[in-house]
Amino acid sequence: MDAKNFCREGAPTITPFARPAPAMHIVVNEDLKAYIDPLTPEEHDALERSLLAEGCRDALVLWGDVLVDGHNRYGICQQHGIAFQTLQSSMFKTMDDVHLWMIDQHLGRRSVSDFQRGVLALRKREILNERRLQAASAAPAESTSPAMDTTAAAASAPTDALKRREDIAKVARLSSNQVVLIEKIQKQATPEVVAALKSGAISINAAAAVASLPEQEQVAAALGGTDELKQAAKRVRETRKRPSATEHGTSEADTVEALHARIAELEAENAKLRAQLAAMAQLA
Repeated sequence: MDAKNFCREGAPTITPFARPAPAMHIVVNEDLKAYIDPLTPEEHDALERSLLAEGCRDALVLWGDVLVDGHNRYGICQQHGIAFQTLQSSMFKTMDDVHLWMIDQHLGRRSVSDFQRGVLALRKREILNERRLQAASAAPAESTSPAMDTTAAAASAPTDALKRREDIAKVARLSSNQVVLIEKIQKQATPEVVAALKSGAISINAAAAVASLPEQEQVAAALGGTDELKQAAKRVRETRKRPSATEHGTSEADTVEALHARIAELEAENAKLRAQLAAMAQLA
């Protein structure tokens, strides 16, 4: 993405839910700021050059006095004294609303990596699942009251989304297999392996393979650099390809028993040969 278009593509498309906000004190919530992965140094430099050359053309989005979108632009504008506008959102009722809006904004941006999109889609599923559980727990009380009005029904509709892995894959523009791998990385990979993946040092497939190793081996591979991580992933894949006893329809106990039987058979043959040699020696 070139510097000229970075600011415009990096900012959200403001829909009619927003209206110009009056001048106010802006609060930076550190949890919100960290909710989305930060820009790379190269992306930050490109955004800074764009703002210095053309100003901040896209408004910052606020929820009350809390900054929701535009943390990077806000920081650069503050640093260089660049003027900016704000838009006050009236659609956010809870922090979950804010998170879902942030996720949807970033899922549509071209600069977001496959891994980041997968993580964001999985976060969205978690929020919607929680809302679904809350709605289910409140259902008995609602059953004794008049039917829900259309506004309440509309508000609950999104909780029906992302129940299947295929739905998550569609939202994140990934394959279902990629979603499975990203889930595995989130659950099993050490921070060092995740950092290598985010930096582009290894692929999602390689990171998922390395995540199968014990934590100490993961850390050691990550500290060894890209080549060591790739070698570790290769070793994991090769181990998986080796046929095991169970793949041939036999258990470990059956295999041991068969080995003992073979040893006994060989010992009997050896004793027979020794007897034959002794007989031949007597005849000679």
